[in-house]
Amino acid sequence: MTTAVTPRTQELLDQGYTLLDGITTDEQAAAALQDLGALIPQYDGQLRYQVKAAPGFEDRRYSKSTNTILVHTEAPGWNPPPRYLALHCRVQARCGSGQTELADAYAFIASLSEEERQTVQGKAIDWVGHNTGGTGTAGVRRPVVESTPEGRDIVRFSYNLLTAGHYDPPIDADVPADELPLGSLGRELAVRAESFFRDNKVSVLIPEESILVWDNQRMLHARSSYSDARRHLTRYWLQES
Repeated sequence: MTTAVTPRTQELLDQGYTLLDGITTDEQAAAALQDLGALIPQYDGQLRYQVKAAPGFEDRRYSKSTNTILVHTEAPGWNPPPRYLALHCRVQARCGSGQTELADAYAFIASLSEEERQTVQGKAIDWVGHNTGGTGTAGVRRPVVESTPEGRDIVRFSYNLLTAGHYDPPIDADVPADELPLGSLGRELAVRAESFFRDNKVSVLIPEESILVWDNQRMLHARSSYSDARRHLTRYWLQES
């Protein structure tokens, strides 16, 4: 698929993210996103996932908690991961927090030493998949940075996986280094990525009736904690077609 170049898609290509406004319904959201690619099923097999706090996740760094979510890319166990992620804000948190945060993973990789880049580009690790109701994958074994035949890099990243061995660990998880995918090196890489992210991130409090779209194979993302449990976003995954 060749994406038509508009000011919005050019912004997406240039900086890795863009904001679409004036979108009130699911149907309008799907229509606005169709030029970027095809909507694909998410973890639960549905095209739309409701990001809203729910009971039972208070001690976890998870989309249905109000806690901070640390730096990662979405669905690293997919092959390939979704090209684009989109969050449609239905109800914005009134507490002034709950920002979606973004930073360029390519810039982070470029900041590493040559030895570190060789590790993230050459050492494959297991990225756990999900398979619910026939949707998803059993996981993939790939390096953090995968070069494609088309000449672009796919970045897979999860602070949680590299430091706790799980995508959604308890907040106080403490896992021995020899049980982690990249050992102590991976833990150090995750800490450095988080530090780079805090120094270089863009924080977006998505306005209601707007969609934040970003390149999931290039951009790291995270979320600040919030207290207003009415916050509600609808998430979409897109793949180029």
